[in-house]
Amino acid sequence: MRSLLLPLALILTAGCGQPGSLVTAYTGATLIDGTGAPPITNAVMVIEDGRISAVGPANAVEIPSGATEVSLSGHYIMPGLVNAHAHVGDTRGLESGHYSEANVLDQLGLFARYGITTVVSLGDDQEAGIRVRDAQAVPTLDRARLFVAGTVVTGDTPEEAIAIVETNAEMGVDFIKFRVDDNLGAVDKMQPDVYRPVIAMAHELSLPVATHVYYLDDTKELLRAGIDFVAHSVRDRPVDDELITLLQESDVCYCATLMREVSTFVYESDPDFFEDPFFLTEVDPAVIAALRDPDRQESVQQGRAAQTYKVGLEQAKQNLAALSSAGVRIAMGTDAGPPGRFQGYFEHLELELMAESGMSNAAIIEAATGGAAACTGLGDVGTLAIGNWADFIVLTDDPLVDITNTRAIQDVYIAGNRVGRRRT
Repeated sequence: MRSLLLPLALILTAGCGQPGSLVTAYTGATLIDGTGAPPITNAVMVIEDGRISAVGPANAVEIPSGATEVSLSGHYIMPGLVNAHAHVGDTRGLESGHYSEANVLDQLGLFARYGITTVVSLGDDQEAGIRVRDAQAVPTLDRARLFVAGTVVTGDTPEEAIAIVETNAEMGVDFIKFRVDDNLGAVDKMQPDVYRPVIAMAHELSLPVATHVYYLDDTKELLRAGIDFVAHSVRDRPVDDELITLLQESDVCYCATLMREVSTFVYESDPDFFEDPFFLTEVDPAVIAALRDPDRQESVQQGRAAQTYKVGLEQAKQNLAALSSAGVRIAMGTDAGPPGRFQGYFEHLELELMAESGMSNAAIIEAATGGAAACTGLGDVGTLAIGNWADFIVLTDDPLVDITNTRAIQDVYIAGNRVGRRRT
């Protein structure tokens, strides 16, 4: 992974909306730090030059002389959400093929306004995304951070696939991504004699490997081959003890992307979230109108894929419950970004589905913050710890009581800078 070292020459110009303030102390809130530790009541968190310089109970943290104090009594602070599997920059409205630096930045701003402060984009990333990533290790940042996988690796031979790995590495990606899935029998899956050399080359280049999976047997074989991240749910049948053992022994994380399944069938009619103000604040009304088109909805209703993935969602939820209960490390991800998979909003729906699967609110929050960051090797985001970037959300209600309270956002901060948000 790339180190996000703070350039010493940079000076914070506007800390947390307070012009000229270099140090800000947030006081009085209940703080959830993203590690799974119990929340800290009456907490103090001190931000200096975009990073956390002190955090803990009020009786254990000394506020620096001259610091600007912001009282958050009665509120809740948690790390910004980390999406461990999304896509950024290619979609505009309901069309793909619009990748540009402006579109990347626009979508990272959208993520940020919903409280998602770090995004791992697993595929279709181009050089413009690399430039955006390379510009983010600054204390003036006010949009979501981005990490990228470049071109999804394909190929019928090891030589073809390895060539893509090498091109991605030259571009400067953070991950390598390939698929082992036949799209419900529509295409041929990448075979072990191709993906094993891909994994070996990626590791030789010090790049972790994330893999799109669908089938239980393929996932086991991929873990034996040395992959670093399971980027979708097993959906064909229940997970078993053998898979659990492989995940635990390899310490590989599992990213369920439940909302990916939802997106394949939810537009067979009007979904409930078409009436949710939290959604409507950011969506283009023309997109909703297109998704409400009767012919489009009928096409979804009649589609084999939609009905298959509807069943697959239930299997995915059961498998997430089994793996989480067994102690497998879970990372929150949505596969948001392609048309109809709404960035920012879908992450909150993913948390709700994780709760429906049986995960506790505390476990979900960890999987969506410090856990997701650790699973993807990101060292200075995801937890509210000294030295980390000050990427956090201020909530009016407790997400440990109800996971949907992650939507009760008063403010979002990235590197200690307040993100401008559209209010419902």
